[in-house]
Amino acid sequence: MLGRPHDTPSSMTAAVPRRVGFYVAVVQFFFALTWSVYVIYLPQLAAQAGIPKTAVIWLLMLDQLVFLVADYACGVASDRMARLNSRIGPAVLAVTVLSCAAFLLLPFIAPRGSALLFIAVTVLWTVGSSALRAPPLNIIGRHAARPSQPALVALSMLGLGLAAAAAPYLATALREVDPRWPFALASISLAATTLGIIAAERALQGRPAASVTSAPDALVKSDPRRLPWAPCLVAAVLAAIAFQVHVFLNSTPLYLRHANSGDIPQLAPVFWIGFNLGLWPASLAIKRHGGIAVTAAAGLTAAVASAWAAGAGSIETLVAAQALAGAAWAAVLTSAFSAALALGHTGAEGRFSGALSSTLALAALLRMGLLASGLTSLPHDSTMRLALDWLPAALWLLAGALLLAIWQREAARTRFRP
Repeated sequence: MLGRPHDTPSSMTAAVPRRVGFYVAVVQFFFALTWSVYVIYLPQLAAQAGIPKTAVIWLLMLDQLVFLVADYACGVASDRMARLNSRIGPAVLAVTVLSCAAFLLLPFIAPRGSALLFIAVTVLWTVGSSALRAPPLNIIGRHAARPSQPALVALSMLGLGLAAAAAPYLATALREVDPRWPFALASISLAATTLGIIAAERALQGRPAASVTSAPDALVKSDPRRLPWAPCLVAAVLAAIAFQVHVFLNSTPLYLRHANSGDIPQLAPVFWIGFNLGLWPASLAIKRHGGIAVTAAAGLTAAVASAWAAGAGSIETLVAAQALAGAAWAAVLTSAFSAALALGHTGAEGRFSGALSSTLALAALLRMGLLASGLTSLPHDSTMRLALDWLPAALWLLAGALLLAIWQREAARTRFRP
């Protein structure tokens, strides 16, 4: 009687996860756009604050170092709050509002010329931003029905993918805009949309997580407590580094072999278009085959796509390879986070998803360190440049092979368990 006239209980129940996924996707979209605005204007604001241009990359590395620590800490904190039967959403909103206030102040503080104050406010914004990474996935992991979790994770990743695809156009559109306006709009939009996290948690509150069982988990197709954590973490690090190098260090040089620099804004989103298109098929595959199996297969596919891109003889071939690489990365990321929620079920969803987010931050930190070293600016025919072209394929291959071995071992163990 409380629904629409033709609603059935099952249809209303199914609508709840979709609504929750939409909330999380919108929050992730605005969070990623906020980061894009920050990166676009950081050189200008840093100069106003008295920070030399050469130090900007180190400031970005500091941000990733903060993410590395804070993502895991926020994930663990969200687990503790859940164990105390506290709702995570209000805490996420409170921290996000504080973080958005710090972000909003950046273009106003920079002209004062205080480098220390500017860095301190930047760190405050970065720490607060971590509340939007692992905790929302913790809400999904604890309360959403297990079969629906891959689709919800895919929806949340869609927000990131759309924002990443829009980033090159955003950089062009904001070139002559006063930074105070984008910072204000991004801050207000992110704080407002985070209200959806509270609504999401409230919608899922009546769907308690299942109890821990020794039976094989549907999303990993194995007993989560028997999986080797260290090799899984190593595979995650390898895959994350491969992604960082392929997208942020290799893509532009590869495109410039076949196109002009003016075409880059139109070509850069190809990877993310493939990413967005690959999310839904990935969620279906995870539901059927399990997160570990799909992560392994997607890692191997990403290796093939990256090698295809490195050896592409035409722009058409390169575009196809980049789209395939994006779709494969969508499957890697969606299945990895789905598996992390399954492995942390119940009571450690935040810790596992936070650890995975920290892994992505570590990979970004290493990529920026490589950029700061100057090795990426070498001529395209140099040995180091050629090694970078093929490095993602090698790392994705190693990650996929390692996860495939883990999956095969666990599948055999499960099959022959008495």
